Amino acid sequence: MQHLRIGITGGMGAGKSTVCKIFGQLDVPIYDADSRAKWLMSNDKDLRKAITDNFGWDSFTRKDELNREYLGKVVFNNEEQLKILNSIVHPAVMKDYEIWTLDHKDKPYSIKEAALLFESESYKSLHKVIVVTSPIETRIGRIMKRDHVKREDILKRIQNQRTDRERMSMADWVIYNDGVHSLIEQTMEIHHTILQIIENGVVPFKS
Repeated sequence: MQHLRIGITGGMGAGKSTVCKIFGQLDVPIYDADSRAKWLMSNDKDLRKAITDNFGWDSFTRKDELNREYLGKVVFNNEEQLKILNSIVHPAVMKDYEIWTLDHKDKPYSIKEAALLFESESYKSLHKVIVVTSPIETRIGRIMKRDHVKREDILKRIQNQRTDRERMSMADWVIYNDGVHSLIEQTMEIHHTILQIIENGVVPFKS
């Protein structure tokens, strides 16, 4: 039986992780691309060298830890620098994801959670994509509470991502995290649909 690779994406603060927790309760393996990217940036020798070569020694602290504050200031105010960082990190994450997938092929499907699933074009290695959407003001409120950052900084980051309309146009399913629609019911419906798709036959990768 084919193992399906399902992607979950959405804007900052949309509720991707919350939806993934529900899938996790259904015994679906979850690959958190953003968390793995941070781990790889701190621990992968080749990736660390590439970051240092492009962004300088300040990219890492005196304790030899990734200097997220410094990198954030460098890339989020400079589109070219952001593109360089993504071109370094995304291939490393893709390689890591391929290895991870091999360890979970015994499951009917697995999920890759990534904020920049479409921007990095990594969706092309997946079979289906779920987009989580939420009202912009709700998202901003969540991020301010979670990350303790200013509203204007959040808006700058959001501007570096695709719009909900663009993401939804490329999605196979949309989950509305708006306080009106039930996240559990929407997730369960998609879960059963995926299992039915697997039973029906081979599914091609997205393109």
